[in-house]
Amino acid sequence: MNVWIEAARPRTLPAAVAPVLVGTAAAQRFHPLRFAGALTVALAIQVGVNYANDYFDGTKGVDSEHRTGPRRAVAAGLVAPSAMRRATAVAFGVAGLAGLALALVAGIELLLVGALCFVAVFGYSGGPRPYGSAGLGELFVFVFFGLIATIGSAYVQIEELTGAAAVAAVPLGLLATAILVANNLRDRPTDEAAGKITLAVRLGRARTTTFYRGMVFGAFPFLVLLAGLTESAWPLVAFGALPLTLPLYRGVALEDPGTLVRVLAGTARLELAFAILLAVGLWIA
Repeated sequence: MNVWIEAARPRTLPAAVAPVLVGTAAAQRFHPLRFAGALTVALAIQVGVNYANDYFDGTKGVDSEHRTGPRRAVAAGLVAPSAMRRATAVAFGVAGLAGLALALVAGIELLLVGALCFVAVFGYSGGPRPYGSAGLGELFVFVFFGLIATIGSAYVQIEELTGAAAVAAVPLGLLATAILVANNLRDRPTDEAAGKITLAVRLGRARTTTFYRGMVFGAFPFLVLLAGLTESAWPLVAFGALPLTLPLYRGVALEDPGTLVRVLAGTARLELAFAILLAVGLWIA
């Protein structure tokens, strides 16, 4: 079981939890079962994405013994490719069932959103031309783990779109994207050698570092917009997460793979702390 937990990449899971917390708080109404359903969908999709990436990168030779990050289950021979395929199917099956339950209570239009999510997930690392290997992975994360996850979590609560959720979705998307940027910056040399042309490979180290910093610090100005939109200073409480950015600012400039692993984990903690504080602020506001 420890192998499956490792393959689920727990350090990335805050990217699934954070938008659900903020979107639910932005809704100003709380249905516990709908919240649980949205959280289940988000976590199951995140785990499914990580399993699918493990499978596709392992079978395509992208992950090799030269990879500097945490080991991958398929590439390391810990899990057979067929077993990883089944685990991916189970994760997406859980997400699909929870999503169907939400659609039945909150609106059948959610099925279309769910279908788009599944198509996007499999296009990320699967198929003959995965867009995650073409420098478009960051856009996928911003849209699906930022905009759709946050706005969708608010929608399942009140069955309508809200301005607060839409604005709050942007910083969550930026921070989730920063997690992927840190990951791809660490893997840039081996990805380039394997022909996986991520955005980090396209931009190069220096510009990717600048891009990462822009994602992290670009999230905070949206708190001011939220304060104005809600006519309350409470959303500004999320500025309390700002000190967590300092080691990330320094660490991302270093080429040591171990440091970049810590930057990835630290970015995930930053997003979760930002989300918790913002959720509290929005709820009070």
